[in-house]
Parts: sequence; C-alpha cells; structure tokens
Amino acid sequence: MSSNTTFFFSRNVLTKPFSLKNHLLYFSNSNPSHCPPHVRRYHRLTKTPSYPKTSHRHSLSSSSSPGKLGFLAWYLRKIQTHPLVTKSITSSLIFGAADFTSQMITLHSSASYDLKRASRMAVYGLLILGPSQHMWFNFLSKVLPKRDVSTTLKKILMGQTLFGPVINTVFFSYNGALQGESGPEIIARLKRDLLPTLLGGAMFWPLCDFVTFKFIPVHLQPLMNSSCAYIWTIYLTYMANRNNVSNA
Repeated sequence: MSSNTTFFFSRNVLTKPFSLKNHLLYFSNSNPSHCPPHVRRYHRLTKTPSYPKTSHRHSLSSSSSPGKLGFLAWYLRKIQTHPLVTKSITSSLIFGAADFTSQMITLHSSASYDLKRASRMAVYGLLILGPSQHMWFNFLSKVLPKRDVSTTLKKILMGQTLFGPVINTVFFSYNGALQGESGPEIIARLKRDLLPTLLGGAMFWPLCDFVTFKFIPVHLQPLMNSSCAYIWTIYLTYMANRNNVSNA
C-alpha cells in the first residue's frame, strides 16, 4: 500500500466514513501525478473548464458600440440635441461645397473661383434652406407619421407639389436679388429657369426620398439626405448662376 493511501486511511478512518467519493476527492485535490490511473481520469473529468473573463467579452462588444463611431456619432448627437442649428450649418456647408464643385466643372482653367457666389450659396443654406427643411420634415412627420409605401409616396408627392416649387422660387429670387437683378428680371429668370429645375427635381428627388424614407434607418436619414442634396445642389447652383435673361 502506498504512503498516500496509508495517510488517507489514518486520517479518515475515525472521522469520516470510507467512501469512494471521499477517496477520489482526496486524490483529486492532491497532485494528480501521484494519483492512481482511475483517479487521474476522474480528475480530468471533474476539472472545471476555464472560460474567458466577462470583462474581456464586454470590452470586445463595447469596441463596436455607437460611441466609437467618431464623427458620425458626434454628428448624430448634434442632430438630436441641436437639430435646427446642426441642419442649418450642414445645409450651408453642402451649398458652399456644391457651388465650388459646380465652378470647378464649368469654369475654364484660367478663371478664378467666385468667392462671393460661393458665400451667397452658403448663406442661403444657413438662413433659408436649413431652417425651412427642419420645419418641413417635422411637419411631415406629424401629419404622416407612418413609414409604409403608401405614406412614403404621399410624402414624396407633397414635396414635389408644395415644398419644391416654393423653396425653388425663393432660391432663384434670393440669388437674383443679390446679383443686382431688378424685379422684372427676377420674374423673367423664374419663367426661364423654374420649370426646368422642377422637372429635373421630379426625376431626381423621388427616388432619393423613397430610398431615404423607406430603407435607411432613422438615425442615418440626415446623412443620406445630405449626400443626395450635394449632388442636386451642383445642378441647382449652376442653374441659379446662369446669365440673366437680358444678357442671355
């Protein structure tokens, strides 16, 4: 009989009844290499497996949380906390950048950029378009709160028949007035440019609006709308800065 077995009997014969369970527990708590083969097998079977710490898994999941998205998360927070100011500044930056892009496309290589024109477009986005879009979309969300196909089409129709004509009329009038055009010249510009602009918008915006309202998550809709607006504004600033009718 081995020394470990002798010690086990001398220790437990008077205090604990002999049992296979006590025998195995004793050897499993000792060095497994000194145990008989059947005890070593028991030790392997009863050994508790180790798992990754919860804090490690939590750190991995938290690394992909919305707080790690950088500028996008910051922008979406500003949309929630300061919607009017954020949308107005966004509209101003989009109009200014789109006008620069329009000038890059239309100007000759020897011509210089018209900073007054770009500033005029940026101010329009800041003071007129940004606030008006904020009020318009809030109005639509109250009147038509659903997001099904039928409601989405109604929103698109209202935008094309109500908001679009009004905001484009204001845009051409504002731009013409700051360029020094008289009242009759502004009216002549509206007769020449407003209808083609509305027709172009009727081909461009319904698809963008449908995708935005129907498929894009709510917290990403402002970013999607801004992306579409940048493309559209390049065309719009080109139309607005054409020669007036008297010089055409």
